[in-house]
Amino acid sequence: MDGLNLNPRWLDWTGQRVWLVGASSGIGAALARALMARGARVAVSARRADALAAVIDGQPLGIALPMDASRPQDWVTAHDALRNAWQDVDMVIFCAADYRPLRPWEVTADEARRTIDINLCSVYYGLASVLPQMLSRHAGSLVLLASVAGYMGLPNATIYGPTKAALINLAELLYAELHPRGLGVYLVNPGFVKTRLTERNDFSMPALQTTEDAADAILSGLARGRFEIAFPSRFTRAMRLASMLPYRLRLALLQRLMKAT
Repeated sequence: MDGLNLNPRWLDWTGQRVWLVGASSGIGAALARALMARGARVAVSARRADALAAVIDGQPLGIALPMDASRPQDWVTAHDALRNAWQDVDMVIFCAADYRPLRPWEVTADEARRTIDINLCSVYYGLASVLPQMLSRHAGSLVLLASVAGYMGLPNATIYGPTKAALINLAELLYAELHPRGLGVYLVNPGFVKTRLTERNDFSMPALQTTEDAADAILSGLARGRFEIAFPSRFTRAMRLASMLPYRLRLALLQRLMKAT
């Protein structure tokens, strides 16, 4: 493997057992449909049972497992049910997310708690549930959906951005700890994708992609065994470079962005 291809390459999805959490809409729903179309067995989880049913409608390879990702016991219950159905899980994709555009003075304690629970704590709850079995088999893969909003501070992302920065940090740590034990760890950093969450933005979103574009980019990255799957490449590369600027330049750039939004 070269420096970019740090993980197993997912080229044939036939019969692979994928648990996708946060799949009722947006990138998660599009990715679930794309995986089932490629022959994977896909379990979709989120709070809205009706939306999950719509995602797997007519798909014999799909299973709906309604759950609240911010509740640790829901992870245990859903994982037990999935193991009863499939025996094991080959990949868990963490897609659950919440976002509301907020400036610092608009933050409330309830808003902070809810967003952090969904975006960050839910991943830890999931890891506590699925990792023991994966480690005992020395097999399995974890996919964390973060965002380029985690590269640096961005307007309106007062809570959302830091949770995604934490996921980037966590994915790096997980890779270092788990790759030697036979597990794959993949970090997904999308740019702007047209979803019900980004519809809340009242500013122009450069390089806006569809959820189907996002699903294709993720599957392409998994096929290459990439650790970081960032897209669209031109936009995410520019964001990465901006995050590497000295603070004097980076903070000046951020202040200009804040004034423009």
